[in-house]
Amino acid sequence: MKKILLLLTLVFAASVSAQTDYEKGMTKAFELWKNQKNTEAIQLFERIATAEKDNWLPPFYAATVQIISAFREKDETVLTAKLNKAKEYLDTANAISKNNPEIMITYALLNTAYIAFDGQKYGMTLSGKNVAIYNKALAIAPNNPRVVLSKAEWDMGGAKFFGQPIEPFCKDVKKAIELFKEEKQTTKFYPYNGLERAEKILENCETKSSQN
Repeated sequence: MKKILLLLTLVFAASVSAQTDYEKGMTKAFELWKNQKNTEAIQLFERIATAEKDNWLPPFYAATVQIISAFREKDETVLTAKLNKAKEYLDTANAISKNNPEIMITYALLNTAYIAFDGQKYGMTLSGKNVAIYNKALAIAPNNPRVVLSKAEWDMGGAKFFGQPIEPFCKDVKKAIELFKEEKQTTKFYPYNGLERAEKILENCETKSSQN
């Protein structure tokens, strides 16, 4: 038994030591993000991006953390500063990987953060841009589950705003779930997430449908 434990310890140690500096850094950044240490996570993703100049993922995640944290902001000056910085990160990622649907829908998420803060001020100018982004991303990657789900969420938000039913978009959420389950995860640190969110949205869809 002691020999087995020793062997397992050595195997684990070997696997950790075999990680590249990039992998160690990304793993640490995700841990910081998970523990809600957003500033530290962003700074680490930014440092990794500086070292990995041909890799779009570090600046993409720096932008993503910044955008998600901006949704909680009540101060427009702070919100604008965060989203301007997020756009810089996204522009860096986009320069490395053009017409990347993951980056495209994150630009739309950035716009949504502005709209969520003040719909009257930002809705008119940014809503049209988001429609164009989602349509282009869907044309490029019709089987990307995050694209399908993000567009469905956006369409649902629009329906709610205009007092229309969201049920017509439930089928798109179902399609996203199917695509999530079929997706092959081949690239380390790629943003494969979204299945749990899609399932919760579908559950809400089905609840509303049963009430009508």
